Amino acid sequence: MGAALGVGLLIGIERGWHGRKEDEGDRIAGIRTFSLSGLLGGIWAVLIPYTGEWILGMVFLAFTGLIIASYVFEQKVLDEKDIGITTEVGLLITYSLGAWAALGYQIESLASAVVVMTILSVKPVLHGWLQKIEVEVIYAGIKLLIISVILLPLLPNQGYGPWDTLNPYWIWWMVVLISGLSFIGYLLVKYVGQDKGTILTSIIGGLASSTAVTISLAQFAKQYEKAQHRIFIAGVLIASTIMLGRVFIEVSVVNPALLTPLWIPLAVMLVLTVGCVIWLWLKSEKESPEENPTLDLGNPLQLPTALKFGALLAVILVLATALQEWFGDQGIYLLSLLSGLMDVDAITLSLSKMAQSEITASVATLGIVIAVISNTIVKAGLFIFWVGWKKSIELLWMILLISAGGVLSVWLFV
Repeated sequence: MGAALGVGLLIGIERGWHGRKEDEGDRIAGIRTFSLSGLLGGIWAVLIPYTGEWILGMVFLAFTGLIIASYVFEQKVLDEKDIGITTEVGLLITYSLGAWAALGYQIESLASAVVVMTILSVKPVLHGWLQKIEVEVIYAGIKLLIISVILLPLLPNQGYGPWDTLNPYWIWWMVVLISGLSFIGYLLVKYVGQDKGTILTSIIGGLASSTAVTISLAQFAKQYEKAQHRIFIAGVLIASTIMLGRVFIEVSVVNPALLTPLWIPLAVMLVLTVGCVIWLWLKSEKESPEENPTLDLGNPLQLPTALKFGALLAVILVLATALQEWFGDQGIYLLSLLSGLMDVDAITLSLSKMAQSEITASVATLGIVIAVISNTIVKAGLFIFWVGWKKSIELLWMILLISAGGVLSVWLFV
């Protein structure tokens, strides 16, 4: 009963604060009404042994009728222009959570009340986001969601092709995973991180595309003197560091057991990168340009993009198995090196899957680290190409230091 009352108080505090400027009696419900609604659900849940479970549904229907009558009176008689039903739905949720709490699920009901309270309180933020979202973004997301929700359950969950390496269900599930991660970064850059400074832009942009961040920062750094471009080198390193986070998430989804050996080299590379970024930031604090770079990222939730990644993943899966069969572990390392030149996600997912039965965890770990290093070196090459050798010496030796740390940690600890 205490939890049922707590549910009502939590939601009632938010609703009461929301309607604090209204005159007494003008609002349909406040903190007292919500508290009593939670208790109402709790009381009837406690009485179930004496009345039967049906009583909860009957009281819910009666409570709903009372809310409807109050709503109609408010809209018709008082001629209120606000036709929202958020508070009314909140009352029904409060009753339900109160009953849930009294049935023995106190923690779950209180946690749900906190979620409801949060959703109710961030109305301006949510509406602001909706107003900023472009129709192309919505359509792209809907297309991929429809294809994923409808197509994914229909795909066969078994191996086909050479060595039975091609599993249509698994491949498309990985496409959805990577597209989702990239889309989160794309939204953050588009609606949160633009023009918020080089460091923050690099952090958020790295979720979507660390390569795009590198090219944008390189083009921007080309306009400044050597003393002023250290902050852009730091941005490139940060974007590459976010790539380590993507790798960690991908391995966690596909093969969590592989995290045991993999976390050591990833942590070493992360620590070295953070150290380099801090050094660059301290050196550039008084020399940083006032302008902030902006990123122009393409929407990753496009069907052609998803299909291309699926095809790349399928090719990497077949090649990884073939090279491992023909050349052993050296074939895996060669493929990791070459794959990293283009994309880290595909080889990471492939080796994580193969580590379940086909290759050892140490081989998969070293292969993933090689791919990460290869991709990082490519980014450094892009920056050097745009900015020039003289302005990129610091980036070059830092990349070599981070790469050496990753390989050495695998050799020593894995």
